[in-house]
Amino acid sequence: MKKIILITLSLAIIAFLSFSVNDSIESIKIGTKAPLSSSKMKDVSETNYSLEELNKENGLLVIFSCNTCPFVVGNDRMEGWEGRYNQLYSIAEKNNIGMALVNSNEAKRETADSFIRMKERSKKMSYKANYLLDKNNKLADAFGASTTPHVFLFDKDLKLVYKGAIDDAVNSTEQVKARWLSNALKKLASNQPIDPQTTRNSGCSIKRVK
Repeated sequence: MKKIILITLSLAIIAFLSFSVNDSIESIKIGTKAPLSSSKMKDVSETNYSLEELNKENGLLVIFSCNTCPFVVGNDRMEGWEGRYNQLYSIAEKNNIGMALVNSNEAKRETADSFIRMKERSKKMSYKANYLLDKNNKLADAFGASTTPHVFLFDKDLKLVYKGAIDDAVNSTEQVKARWLSNALKKLASNQPIDPQTTRNSGCSIKRVK
């Protein structure tokens, strides 16, 4: 009985985290120019980059991520979305689209989401995309990003064309039925309409400074 109760509580916590979206945070609308696009952020390589510099011929993919959220890194019950980052990078690169991972968990900057831990995570997972530190969660605030992960895809003029989730199955790649982001990347590169342009992002809330 105790085991059943613990499992039920664990599932309830996961469900809560999945929809721990702050309704007071409104993300930028489709067609909006990427805010703070010229502002520099430190990459795990110790080089500073702006979104403008990472933008490519056909656009830029920005994913708000972190080192800690189970919806990113996974656990014994779910695969997590992080393992799909490099595949998305390959699709983006093939289609001349830049990609940036952004860590805005400023409230955890002294612990699990520190810059040193970001470096360690990037190395462990062999990230191909730049992994940037969003100091004082300024970019997350400007974007209205609310969860890890939270996806924002921009065209070559850095205007938003898709936002929301990577796909519809955090538990396992094998369960994915709707590959929203990879489809959006391909449609963007071929100048075709993206549908849907918006999906519901889910994950852990970004840990902002108070």
